[in-house]
Amino acid sequence: MPDVRLDHISYAAGPEGVGAAAQRLGAALGAGFQDGGMHPGFGTRNFVLPLAGGVYLEVVGALDHPASDKAPFGQAVKQRTANGGGWLAGVVAGDDIAAIESRLGRQAVAGHRRRPDGVDLNWRQVGVLDLMDDPALPFFIEWASGPENHPSVGASAAPTIDQVEICGDPDKIADWLATPLDQHVNVQWMQDEDPGLVAVQFTTVRGPVRID
Repeated sequence: MPDVRLDHISYAAGPEGVGAAAQRLGAALGAGFQDGGMHPGFGTRNFVLPLAGGVYLEVVGALDHPASDKAPFGQAVKQRTANGGGWLAGVVAGDDIAAIESRLGRQAVAGHRRRPDGVDLNWRQVGVLDLMDDPALPFFIEWASGPENHPSVGASAAPTIDQVEICGDPDKIADWLATPLDQHVNVQWMQDEDPGLVAVQFTTVRGPVRID
């Protein structure tokens, strides 16, 4: 089985803006987001919330910057925001991005963001263009930064992802990942919804919370 695992889940801010969206989700989950900084190559910025289990939740918004119109990730965020905002994608991490590139027949792109504390995070990602064609597909990331700086660090008493609700083709997603998505996260497959990540259910200090 390929060495991939759930890394994070991305939520695109709506018209209220990325800061307000992070405050809204943080209030629902009973936890505060951290300012993650800007992705200069993608024309986006994010706020992050460490979750239990070595994963994290990202709220992302597009900047008024040419990169958000050119980079696939910036385009995907702007498109989701234009549709009112909401869940953008699941992101899976692998330890051999070259093997994923070879299997998909395309090259990963480099990304980085500098946190407010000065730490510069670096990674490579691939599959965002496919996400734009089929919003149910996760995309792939490989971190170049050390595990001590992974955005999930500091997740004491953090919310836990219990289940994700997805409208999509399970077989297509399994082929895309080269492993069933259910091996990585508890999935409820939905019908009669727009394709993509429909909702995420969390356990929090306040009890269960579902965000759609």
